[in-house]
Amino acid sequence: MHDSIEKSPAPVSAFAGLKRWTDAVLYSSMLVSAAAAGLTWATFLFWRVHIPARLGIMIFAATLFLYNIDSVLPYKHRQQLVLSSRKLWMIQHRRELFMLALAALAVAGGLFWLDGWKPMIGFLAHLAAISLLYSLPVVRIRGRWRALRDLPLLKVFLIAYVWAAVTVWIPALYLHKTLTAPVVLVLFARRFFFILALAFVFDIRDYTKDLLSGTHTFPGLFGVKATKLLALLSLAVAGVLIPQGVTPLYLLVLTIPIALAAVIVWYADEMRPDYYFAVLADGVMLVQFLAVYWVS
Repeated sequence: MHDSIEKSPAPVSAFAGLKRWTDAVLYSSMLVSAAAAGLTWATFLFWRVHIPARLGIMIFAATLFLYNIDSVLPYKHRQQLVLSSRKLWMIQHRRELFMLALAALAVAGGLFWLDGWKPMIGFLAHLAAISLLYSLPVVRIRGRWRALRDLPLLKVFLIAYVWAAVTVWIPALYLHKTLTAPVVLVLFARRFFFILALAFVFDIRDYTKDLLSGTHTFPGLFGVKATKLLALLSLAVAGVLIPQGVTPLYLLVLTIPIALAAVIVWYADEMRPDYYFAVLADGVMLVQFLAVYWVS
């Protein structure tokens, strides 16, 4: 009995250490940044080309910067909102997240400059502007400064647009393809509606927080059930947008992440643990990459 009591702290300590590392990876946006690079790679694989390593790193670093700089904005920490374990972790590690954001910006900026992306600065600038203004208070409405995400029903469409533009249009431009070409438009629309469905899931997660902050989202205005139906409809649209020339096996594999996303949508609830959203909702984007990688 005495020996078992003495040995019992070891597994507890190991579990606590694993949880600390898991929290660090998930809540510092490492996983979602990997998902952005993975979805970009998946688009390259559609054209049977592997993503250039430096471009993949740039996409990863730019996503890491944007998500972490968003999480440390001063006005967010002054909001009186419901604090989840994810939000508490971010508050406790705010300085580290800020330093990580600066390091990621240096990497992304250096690769942007060295790899000759300057001719595309106009195209990339509008994506960067949307991403930064998404959370920065820039519009004064009824005496209160609002960010783009606070404009009624807008934030899910902004998220879907930026993600689709980065993960589909950047590979297309890199490979000198016309953005208005039918296959590019289908890929863009498919990615847009896939990400839109996941954006609805995060709106469900933030249901109470958005109500308290006065942000008008689909769950807040139409209810969680209606939002789930819209998310499932978005996935259905993504499923029927089939690029020309794909093989039956390729098409079958592409249905896997859509089916998994539908399950995640169906069981989404703001009372779910933070890991439900950080692992499953973000992780299903990596599943899409892995599915494309496997079949390519």
